[in-house]
Amino acid sequence: MTTMLEVADVSAGLCCTPLQREPLSAEEAEQLATTLKALADPARLRLLSIVAASEDSEACVCDLIEPVGLSQSTVSHHLKVLTAAGFLTRSKRGTWAYFTLVPGALARVSQLLIAS
Repeated sequence: MTTMLEVADVSAGLCCTPLQREPLSAEEAEQLATTLKALADPARLRLLSIVAASEDSEACVCDLIEPVGLSQSTVSHHLKVLTAAGFLTRSKRGTWAYFTLVPGALARVSQLLIAS
């Protein structure tokens, strides 16, 4: 006697739910990762916070060294990373560099995280 096995379609209940919005592209993910890496350091977060809290969201590098307790070269490196990531702009006045918060830079990161 031969027994017939019944074959059930098990794929019907395992389908993924459709996306509700467009996910990040590879390029967008790369840019966001670079941005988040710039923020992923306590000293850089403090520096960004100090600049943002300063009058006109601008501070001289000479005013940023003591509050974070790091050498001028280390502070300059962190400021360079934040500038490259689009959070700050740099202008030179005499021998000092001044850093200004880019308007909307922090809001853009927040929006990317909400949309992600």
